[in-house]
Amino acid sequence: MKLNLNDLDLTKGLLIGLGVAIVAPVLLPVIGAAVRPVLKSAIKGGFILYKKSREMVAEVVENIEDIAAEAKAEVKS
Repeated sequence: MKLNLNDLDLTKGLLIGLGVAIVAPVLLPVIGAAVRPVLKSAIKGGFILYKKSREMVAEVVENIEDIAAEAKAEVKS
């Protein structure tokens, strides 16, 4: 079904727009207050994941350096 601009009722459109304009300032803070804790938890989780990833990478690099040092020492012997 195609929507044709001629099929739209201008009065209904204006009333819907007016209703949204009136209700939005009331609902947006409520929605924002509900979303804020979820967003905060997601950001905290990202920080924790970042920290753990850095620690894991540091361990891997350290292990590779140890293996390389051992191999180098064996080659010199």
